Amino acid sequence: MKNEKASLVRPDALPASASRPVVTPLSPSVVYASDTPDMLDAQYEGKLHGYTYSREGHPNADVVGRRLDRMEHAPHPGVVTASGMAAVSAVLLGLMRSGDHVIGGNQLYGRSLRMMNEDLPRLGIATTLVNPGDVTAVRAAIRPETRMILVEVVSNPTLAVADIAGLAALAREAGVLLVVDNTFTTPRAFKPFEQGADIVIHSLTKLLAGHSDVMLGWVAAADAALNDRLRVFAVTSGMTPSPFDCWLAERGMLSFDLRFDRAQATAARLADHLAGLKGVRRVLYPARADHPDHARAAELLDGQFCNMVSFELDGGRTAANAFTRGAEGLSFAPTLGDVGTTISHPASSSHRGMTADAREALGMSEGFFRISVGLEDPVTLCDVFTTAVAAAMDA
Repeated sequence: MKNEKASLVRPDALPASASRPVVTPLSPSVVYASDTPDMLDAQYEGKLHGYTYSREGHPNADVVGRRLDRMEHAPHPGVVTASGMAAVSAVLLGLMRSGDHVIGGNQLYGRSLRMMNEDLPRLGIATTLVNPGDVTAVRAAIRPETRMILVEVVSNPTLAVADIAGLAALAREAGVLLVVDNTFTTPRAFKPFEQGADIVIHSLTKLLAGHSDVMLGWVAAADAALNDRLRVFAVTSGMTPSPFDCWLAERGMLSFDLRFDRAQATAARLADHLAGLKGVRRVLYPARADHPDHARAAELLDGQFCNMVSFELDGGRTAANAFTRGAEGLSFAPTLGDVGTTISHPASSSHRGMTADAREALGMSEGFFRISVGLEDPVTLCDVFTTAVAAAMDA
């Protein structure tokens, strides 16, 4: 019997097709083959578009990145990263150096606060935390070595609204970078680049992807050189996003506008409902006239007040435990942006690293909760909260 010639392991390219898939294919390949060394050089030199090694970019990341670039009106293609904190890290670690000084909002996401308070000082980068709604206080914190101001448009978790216009003017005057985390507000409510931001950050994990099954981030800079530095640092430090997560995120982003509008409308109803319940000490929702920053929010967000509601119960940890047990069918989980409503307790999750006194100073007592409103029927959701608050009062 004649011996057959052994075949190569990967001899074939994808079959040619006159049509194309409607759904973006998942591309898990780590490496991409080129025809010649000259062609590879042309790709690295930017003369040809192509992929080489997935840490340096892959098709699924580009699809998601282009979508968010358009949503944010980004001047240059952003960098998709493995998480929202990877995007924050790309900015703080990729652009700052020992001897620099960074000003941060005093109610940043818990891990951003930890990086500001512990990790940056360890690397010789000084930090100061200031109320981002008080431009005078931010101005007073600026030093000759200040390089950056990092804020969230709407803070986590007390929903304080930053004075973005004032901060943008101050940053230009002082010659420092204004970095805006737009995760809570999303491009549906606010576009930081159009308001003077130099760098914009997102946790795609949250409302943009929207299903609690993706972990991704995104960051882009208005300046081309800074944008390149962010990309190089993300590639060098291995902040590569998973192709599968990018593929799932694209699916979630297709329904983002619809989900945002539904959740926002329900959030407004829930905030008013909570304000009328016995045992609820206060409700924080920027659309309400009693919110401390309502006027600024109305001007800044153009009527898009988002899906986040915070409130404070009478009573301490005992009432908090009874509330979460009584909120039947809702997830008590340290996340936001899911299709289902989630409840977060900052004292035991996002801000547990702070002392009790520091949390109290910012308005986060043991009875304080943050709600990420989902897509439930509004009447049903209000009924669940009525029952849970009553359970807390009986504890």
